[in-house]
Amino acid sequence: MNFNEIVETIYSLPLEERKEIITLLEHNVADSRREEIAKNFKNSNLELKSGKLKFSSKISELKKML
Repeated sequence: MNFNEIVETIYSLPLEERKEIITLLEHNVADSRREEIAKNFKNSNLELKSGKLKFSSKISELKKML
């Protein structure tokens, strides 16, 4: 089943079922985003512990870091 077929199938559902799909997708997206944030946090902590992560309040240094 391709994307267009899925969309058409969803459009043909009763309103309450479409609302439930919205809720399910919103929760799924939020869960995925939380996992991504947690992964980035863990990676940042590893970089900090290994000395790879650097901080600066000077714009010229920040530009060099990019």
